[in-house]
Amino acid sequence: MNFDTIAAISTAYGTAGISVIRISGNQAISEFNQIFKGFDLLKAKSHTLHYGHITNEDGSYLDEVMVAILKAPKTFTAEDVVEVSTHGGILITQKVLERILSLDIRLALPGEFSQRAYLNGRIDLIEAESIMDLIHAKSEQALKIANLGIRKETSKLIRSLRSKLLTIIAQIEVNIDYPEYDDAIVMSKEIIQPKTEDLIEEINDLLRESEKNQMIREGVKTVIIGKPNVGKSSLLNALLDEDKAIVTEVEGTTRDTIEAYVNINGVTLNLIDTAGIRETSDIVEKIGVNRSMKALKDAQLVLLVLDQSKILTKEDKELLELTKHNKRIIIANKSDLPKVLDMSEVILISTLNKTGLKELESAILKSLSLEDIEQRDFNYLSNARHIAKVKEARKSLQNVLTSIGSDMPVDVYAIDLTVAWRLLGDILGENYQDDLLNELFSKFCLGK
Repeated sequence: MNFDTIAAISTAYGTAGISVIRISGNQAISEFNQIFKGFDLLKAKSHTLHYGHITNEDGSYLDEVMVAILKAPKTFTAEDVVEVSTHGGILITQKVLERILSLDIRLALPGEFSQRAYLNGRIDLIEAESIMDLIHAKSEQALKIANLGIRKETSKLIRSLRSKLLTIIAQIEVNIDYPEYDDAIVMSKEIIQPKTEDLIEEINDLLRESEKNQMIREGVKTVIIGKPNVGKSSLLNALLDEDKAIVTEVEGTTRDTIEAYVNINGVTLNLIDTAGIRETSDIVEKIGVNRSMKALKDAQLVLLVLDQSKILTKEDKELLELTKHNKRIIIANKSDLPKVLDMSEVILISTLNKTGLKELESAILKSLSLEDIEQRDFNYLSNARHIAKVKEARKSLQNVLTSIGSDMPVDVYAIDLTVAWRLLGDILGENYQDDLLNELFSKFCLGK
């Protein structure tokens, strides 16, 4: 492939010790060499560093720089790359970039360096997406997941599944196209069915662990819910160890959802403190209650807070019924007061004295099946796009079993097996579409 030459600032915008401008393309070295004084970069060896100055059009010095020369194919984009380290001022960095763009070089689009790395066969889509996961990781565990993707370990999982599928497909095709081969294995439904069932079970195991990885990578949408004045906002503040939410004795103080993040042993909870759910004539509070109901529908985990110093009210019972199908933890707050509430399987806490919080954190990890996070194997999928494609592939394999049950011809099985193989290939980017690539890489940082 032959691309034009692109450039962009790769470091964060702002004042710093240095800024780095990356240039990539077949003409990167020759073009930049026109404005660099200090060494003839056309004579430079690959992966070497050179001191010099960038010049203005009149020959005067614009900035003192260090320049890294990286020659294809052993570069991130598999093209010639120049990385310019300038002084880290906002103005000087912009001026240097403008001088570079005065050459036959254009400004890179967001993610275009990574997109070229993919299109040039340097990385697959899992690796490309893992780069951004690495940048945006919110915990050490999320970093481990991203690094596995960058090191191709996650890609190996998908390639292994595809290889097993391809073996079955190829054997079916041999039977169809070359029936005269006596030494070929006859792929009957008795052979294909157990192989397909094994693949489905392998995918089921992969999905179970991948959905846990997805929670670690993206965080868990966690809604704190309860009637007014049971201590929802106090619980939010206690988990955060700061006074983020306003807490008063007046019912209905929280009139809108409040969001915050807390890390529990490597698992990020996207906490949403909701307005107390109750019948109300107050227009503003009613809006807050409606938003609370919407947050509840989207929740991956519900923390239902009750007041253990009082008997269950009608509102409490309605909330227990409303959340019975959610993954939830029932919390009995105000354990510092005499106990009145008679319920089993609740976590007793006191947001006033900050007791019971460790037990609550353990219960949260257990409910998410992430209590063994320090020992778990992170080499599974975590990206929603990848997981969705695997689920589609599983559906195609289930169609194979349906066809076998209906005693359909063997060549019909090959159609769904091939669909599953292609869907898994979409994860790696084996069968890419321009629209998909543009959407994926547009979410990357400029200069990455």
